[in-house]
Amino acid sequence: MCEYSSQEGMPNDWHLVHLGSRAVGGAGLVMTEATAVEPSGRISPDDTGIYNDAQAEAWARIAAFIESQGAVPGIQLAHAGRKASMSSPWKGNELVPPESGGWSPVYSAGDEAFADGYPVPQALDMEGIERVKRRFKEAAERSLQAGFRMVEIHGAHGYLLHQFYSPLSNKRTDVYGGSFENRTRLIREVVQEVRSVWPDSYPVFLRISSSDWVDGGWAVEDSISLAKMVGRLGVDLIDCSSGGNVASAKIPIGPGYQVPFAEAIRKDAGIPTGAVGLITEPHQADQILSEGKADLIILARELLRDPYWPRRAAKELGAEIQAPNQYLRAW
Repeated sequence: MCEYSSQEGMPNDWHLVHLGSRAVGGAGLVMTEATAVEPSGRISPDDTGIYNDAQAEAWARIAAFIESQGAVPGIQLAHAGRKASMSSPWKGNELVPPESGGWSPVYSAGDEAFADGYPVPQALDMEGIERVKRRFKEAAERSLQAGFRMVEIHGAHGYLLHQFYSPLSNKRTDVYGGSFENRTRLIREVVQEVRSVWPDSYPVFLRISSSDWVDGGWAVEDSISLAKMVGRLGVDLIDCSSGGNVASAKIPIGPGYQVPFAEAIRKDAGIPTGAVGLITEPHQADQILSEGKADLIILARELLRDPYWPRRAAKELGAEIQAPNQYLRAW
């Protein structure tokens, strides 16, 4: 994942992005995605993790290379919850039983499966909740030791933290269920655990699903309230995605369809936001920024389709970016 931004007085350029006292740019921010904080938190057996020292050592080489190229290395910490132990999409996105490399149990706020074909989860008890919080903290510590300078907590797309804050998946009656305050307790406590070991000079992002896209579910107004709360706890930017917690949700997918969430949260919660989702064209991205709808453009799938998107964007927008040394003769 890479992030693009522009600032007043510096249009159409790659540069440092400042969030309070924390800088997160350079030539850009390069971020891993869905790096599991414990084995049972992987989406699939193929997923990466940072729950042991050997993984941290492997990531350290990647983080060092990213930084050597003038970019900032970031890592996204995740726990899949009830969406765990599934095969990779190119392998059919099917349940992987323990005898085939999967695992059991998987965990959630309750005991309801995400959809047919997914594992039936075990509701986390208090000991399990404390373990998850500790795993996020330990993963942040390893990430720092590995050389990452930015961390994002993945609380979106129907994964564990989203399963807790959405009323559609959280039917608990204890202090982690029921009211908005209780349902958001786990994600707020995870933020506090991560921030307790993450330097003040380095930013913490939080990815959320801004809406469940289902009546009676999590809505943008809830996201605004949550953003205000976590902003006071040390979150520097809200990465505004949506959906993923209800298999039957009808999502009106189209170019920039999630940008209004980033705009609303930025305006009403007073916190920087990142826009993501079908942002594919340089002028489209630049307009979102210039109109103040978001502070960052977050690119993931578009960079898989077009790894040279930053070069194309620079050319179309009249900016200059530095070529890798190996490419200078052809630049």
